[in-house]
Amino acid sequence: MNKDTEIDMKEVELNELDPEKQPMTGDVQTVGEKNGSVKLKVPEEEVTFTGLSKEELMEVAGTPGWVRTRWVLLALFWLGWVGMLAGAIVIIVQAPRCKPIPEMNWWNEGPLYQIPDLQKFSEGLKGAEKRLDNINQLKVKGLVLGPLHVVQSNNPDTLNLQEIDVVQGKTEELVAVLEKAHKKGISVVLDLTPNYPGPSPWFTKGDLEGVIEKVKTAAEYWLSLGVDGIKISDVAVASESPDWSKLQAAVQGNRTDDTKKRVLMGVLDGASAFEVSQLVNTSGVDLVLSDLLSTNKGGVEHIKDMDTLHSQQRSVGWGLGAAKLEQLSKQAISQGLIRLYQLLLFTMPGTPVFTYGDEIGLQAVVSNQTHQMLNVSTVLQLLQGVSSLLLFPLQNETSPKMVWDIEKEPAEGAVVNDIAEAKRKEHVAVRKWFKSLSELRGKERSLLHGDYYPLQSSASSLAFLRLWDQSERYITAVNWGAASETLALKLAPTEGVELPQTATVKLSTDPSLEAESSISLDKVTLAPGQGVLLQFPYTG
Repeated sequence: MNKDTEIDMKEVELNELDPEKQPMTGDVQTVGEKNGSVKLKVPEEEVTFTGLSKEELMEVAGTPGWVRTRWVLLALFWLGWVGMLAGAIVIIVQAPRCKPIPEMNWWNEGPLYQIPDLQKFSEGLKGAEKRLDNINQLKVKGLVLGPLHVVQSNNPDTLNLQEIDVVQGKTEELVAVLEKAHKKGISVVLDLTPNYPGPSPWFTKGDLEGVIEKVKTAAEYWLSLGVDGIKISDVAVASESPDWSKLQAAVQGNRTDDTKKRVLMGVLDGASAFEVSQLVNTSGVDLVLSDLLSTNKGGVEHIKDMDTLHSQQRSVGWGLGAAKLEQLSKQAISQGLIRLYQLLLFTMPGTPVFTYGDEIGLQAVVSNQTHQMLNVSTVLQLLQGVSSLLLFPLQNETSPKMVWDIEKEPAEGAVVNDIAEAKRKEHVAVRKWFKSLSELRGKERSLLHGDYYPLQSSASSLAFLRLWDQSERYITAVNWGAASETLALKLAPTEGVELPQTATVKLSTDPSLEAESSISLDKVTLAPGQGVLLQFPYTG
């Protein structure tokens, strides 16, 4: 072996013995190689936290430091709990007590809607059933139907209170109306005034006792079919009968908390507010509808009437013409006055009662004799703003025919009667106003059953406040005169009740008083024949 061969053999041995020159496999990763060297990355071992063992934990827990910490945390917990309990008790004690809600009956919760002539309203009872959807949109709580029974004027022998005049419909059609109305939450009252075509509702005094007995028997019959109450006219005369208590028992008997109450409703004409109050106290009638608003009075007298009756508001009904089954347009002789009286009726302390068509300002049918009475002198007096004549009693010959489908606009390209179209738009606007008032009264406690306070009155204007506990407060101010009037609203000293300096316009018939605008209560200016409903919050 020569020298060169010996050197080659040594290189072979070095290559075989040098592990860094061997290829790496498995989990060992080659990081890099430089100048024949290889760097290796060795995986690190994972470390798992196991915490203290039970024995170790128990040994630490017993040390003085941890014992003190536990006692401190326990004391803080109970101190915090007791503090929160004490705070809650203080809040409850200091918070103002809510005033208990008075007992309300269904006839207090919304307007009553009279339909004395079903033929003119909907071509009979069958048509009335189809119109219940329209009525329901008005948030009406009760319908007062009729009188529908058979009788000849001033002839008690022809009186049949259990038979419906064929012109108005059939008994089965009335039952269908009852069933559909009840599904919509609307109650139905039947007018059983005996001699409704004649001048005296009860014929003569000699007939009273026998007629009362017939009314009682008929009431029992109709109530058994699902009617929710009975209405009679001239209730002062009827309540003097020895048999009056029998009629009361037939309608109001067997009342329990679980059953719906049936209403005994009476009409009183030509009586003072004091006489209405006395009748409510002595007769036992659930609801008395008077003509106080329809009489020849100014704002001062109307305020006095409300002063007398507001404490009995759940037994008092208000209407303009309703006591005589007339539309309010007979006395509110313009669209502006119609809206004004709607505002007044929905906000007065009591139940608003309307006759069909009032929601659209339906014009009453007036006789030729009445037109002759409205001579030049009368018109001049109206223009001079004599408030009594704005309640001028107009007599009608027949009931007006109800107008339907007022929302339907003329077809495009159709020939349009400008006068008829203007009248249709008026109906739409008045109905919208009526609905807004009805919806507001139904949800606001101050208007539904709130307390009443007079603020101002004059010959042709008045204003009053309605409030309940912590609810929103409302002020009604109206001017039915022929001249503008500025009202300075003042509240007599009353514990717990104060007027703010300003209030917000909620609803207004006066275009100059925009909704949501703020006005000073020291100076509320109303244009002729305009009204406004103001709102302000409870401030504690």
